[in-house]
Amino acid sequence: MQELTWWQHGIVYEIYSRSFQDSNCDGVGDLNGILQRLDYLVQLGVHAIWLSPIYPSPMADFGYDVADYSGIDPVFGTMENFDRLLAEVHRRGLKMILDFVPNHTSDQHPWFLASRSSREDPKRDWYLWRDEPNNWPSNFGGSGWEWDEKTKQYYYHSFLKEQPDLNWRNPAVRRAMFDVLRFWLRRGVDGFRVDVMWLMIKDDEFRDNPLNPGYRPGPPSNNRVLPVYNSNRPEVHELVASMRAVVDEFHERVLIGEIYLPVEQLMTYYGTDLKGAHLPFNFLLLQTAWSAEAIAQIISEYDSALPTGAWPNWVLGNHDNTRIATRIGSRQARTAAMLLLTLPGTLTMYYGEELGMTNVPIPPDDVQDPAEKNEPGLGLGRDPERTPMPWDGSASAGFTSGRPWLPLGGDYESVNVAALEKDGTSILHLYRKFIDLRHRRPTLIGGRMLSIRGDGGVLRYERRGDEDRILVLLNLSGDSVRMTVESGTILASTEFDRDGQQVNGVVELKAAEGMIIDLDS
Repeated sequence: MQELTWWQHGIVYEIYSRSFQDSNCDGVGDLNGILQRLDYLVQLGVHAIWLSPIYPSPMADFGYDVADYSGIDPVFGTMENFDRLLAEVHRRGLKMILDFVPNHTSDQHPWFLASRSSREDPKRDWYLWRDEPNNWPSNFGGSGWEWDEKTKQYYYHSFLKEQPDLNWRNPAVRRAMFDVLRFWLRRGVDGFRVDVMWLMIKDDEFRDNPLNPGYRPGPPSNNRVLPVYNSNRPEVHELVASMRAVVDEFHERVLIGEIYLPVEQLMTYYGTDLKGAHLPFNFLLLQTAWSAEAIAQIISEYDSALPTGAWPNWVLGNHDNTRIATRIGSRQARTAAMLLLTLPGTLTMYYGEELGMTNVPIPPDDVQDPAEKNEPGLGLGRDPERTPMPWDGSASAGFTSGRPWLPLGGDYESVNVAALEKDGTSILHLYRKFIDLRHRRPTLIGGRMLSIRGDGGVLRYERRGDEDRILVLLNLSGDSVRMTVESGTILASTEFDRDGQQVNGVVELKAAEGMIIDLDS
């Protein structure tokens, strides 16, 4: 198999910075808190951490409204704290990926303050201003256009009105933002996850979006129109290629794109001659029904659609989607871990998945997320999947000695790192076991995917390398199933009680059991 770079063989671990570990008793996670927990991540076996935004921000959208791209918000610490964290990350052989938010700034960013100060200001054209609004919506509900009384024009915001969109058609904006990338790359950051990459360029004629003929009252209001002219514009690919060129000025750095699009369109973000994003995030596992047939189909479609030479990636959870254990239940969450860790390419985990964390119900008075506040009751709030990491069973779960910024899960006294450490069959030990197996068997990273199919509620596929063949069986049903298999040795199962057993002809899978078999050659 080919020689792989760190981001190809590695596992990325997303840390929602506010929720991982608080070090100063204010109830909000911070950089020094992450530093305190690095050895836990080394023991887990991941290769890189991705931090949600830590830049100075009014926190209208908890860091995704950036007021200074080259600083650290005091809630997270100082630049000195950041440099120390980065050094300790690298000392442990890990990598660090930052969240880059290029589509919009905070309305408190000096660029926007200048832009809205006068129609004649040199930075006026750094944002999207119009005399009359079109029908482009905000992704957080309502119109995407906000009236500015002082200058008598509207500006566009894809999200909150406190998050005005940048005009990426302006060369000055590009130069300034590319310099931001270089600032962090020179500091030693190993790459970027680019927020809403597919939204960065808008139609230069500001045409109305067509109405969505399938819209029915009830879903989010932005679904009333089809996002033809304010997302996924053809010109975005030249912009992504330019961004990639900046990253390529530095050795072995990675560019990851957040992109929610159908598979065919997603693949275009690898770029011409693979000069786009190294990894356009693949969210298919977040969007597909939990059935053997459905998942077999999306794995096959994704594998077939990859451009020649493109490196695959898979994501099981993130800060914008319901936690996997809530979606499919705690037993199937163990099977999901085996699924993720036997798929090819680069994998991304979300903090707490290895504990089986579930979504936490948030009382109305504790809601923080603007998506829920703007359109309450539609289930759009993301607070439930962003709650603090439970480290132990103490009063505040070892996360803080203050009041956590979001409520802890009701099960934190049993679902926490310390408790799961003591249980040798816990999902935490399961993740460590599968990650270690992935390290030891490179075929699970770069081997071919063969014979993918759903069979009686069981998802099965073979990973084939130069010298080995590995069969993966995942029972996604609630019943025990007998499966026909070739002879081989069980490398791992989700039940912990079958490792090393020989199989030949037939194997029985318990409900929600997964199994990895080293097939005889």
